[in-house]
Amino acid sequence: QVQLVESVGGLVQAGGSLSLSCAVSGRTISGYSVGWFRQGPEKEREFVASDTWSGSDFADFVKGRFIISRDNAKNTVFLQMNSLKPEDTAVYYCAAGSRRSTIPRLYDYWGQGTQVTVSS
Repeated sequence: QVQLVESVGGLVQAGGSLSLSCAVSGRTISGYSVGWFRQGPEKEREFVASDTWSGSDFADFVKGRFIISRDNAKNTVFLQMNSLKPEDTAVYYCAAGSRRSTIPRLYDYWGQGTQVTVSS
């Protein structure tokens, strides 16, 4: 059974940085697409970033601020979030799947989510 576990998020001031990790068990992430999504209050879940064998994708609103990386040896994916803004406040989810996609329903496995709050 594939499981994804995100690290604990937290509270950070606007302009600050925060790093999230997603530990995957049950299968290797090598050759697998891993993505980050977020869902703000009363908002739909939206794509943030993904990393696959063919490259990385980023939502326009995080380009230049967020970095996605992976450590295949540790079966872990990271999301480095810089220059955070209050509008980045959301529950962040990692997801894994076999396709390169920005669409949530195309991912097969999901973590439980972790809260990130950015204060102004």
